[in-house]
Amino acid sequence: MSYSKQHPDTSFSISMFLLLFFFSGCSVQESEPSWGYVQYVGALKNMMHKGDLSSNISLHELKDKKNLYALGAMTNLKGEIQIFDGIASNSLVDADSLVIDNSFDKEATLLVYTQVGDWDSIQIPPAVVSRRDLEKFIAQEAKKNGINTEAPFPFLLDGIFKSIEWHVINWKEGDTEHSHEKHIKSGVYGTLQATSAQILGFYSTKHKGVFTHHTTDTHIHFKLDNQKISGHVDNLELSNDVVLKLPKVSH
Repeated sequence: MSYSKQHPDTSFSISMFLLLFFFSGCSVQESEPSWGYVQYVGALKNMMHKGDLSSNISLHELKDKKNLYALGAMTNLKGEIQIFDGIASNSLVDADSLVIDNSFDKEATLLVYTQVGDWDSIQIPPAVVSRRDLEKFIAQEAKKNGINTEAPFPFLLDGIFKSIEWHVINWKEGDTEHSHEKHIKSGVYGTLQATSAQILGFYSTKHKGVFTHHTTDTHIHFKLDNQKISGHVDNLELSNDVVLKLPKVSH
């Protein structure tokens, strides 16, 4: 019987290669997206089921973050939070009138936020009209662009919308019976037709009851180009002139 004996140096080299491969593989899997993580505080289920409307974060804590994008609900559900690239366009109700607040003086019971410096722009085809169509398109394009759709990610929409159903919450103090319908009608609400707007959204299939409702994979807010109205988007229809923007992924 004959055999060949492996040289000790070769065995050591192979062991070191396997060890380095293992650790390099772990670092790739755990690496942060090139545009940063989506972070959030609070949860819809805490509001709806526990009536917890308390403050979880002050916007002052985020004021100096570069390329900040955020949306959420103010403490005690007294307004909506929208921040586009570090510029606040928060909305609240005062004496049944809508007020836009550009300060960082508010606190939030629910907030989803991230930082994105560069975006890829994608023209949305005419066949994408409804919110359900849009969610499918977003997931499809995110995968094409190398975004991990198993983790939450932000997106922007810019253009002319056929319709936007919206509201700005103004919850009655002491009311402990929460529903989505009551949230919509507690403050000011309406439907905009053929309007130019910017929309910020967060997509996730894993955060229903946290920052998306159980019927949708997105949480979206908007602001008009003239800054006169901003708030939570309940539903929308797209026109033929809307651009989707996704975080640019570095390879």
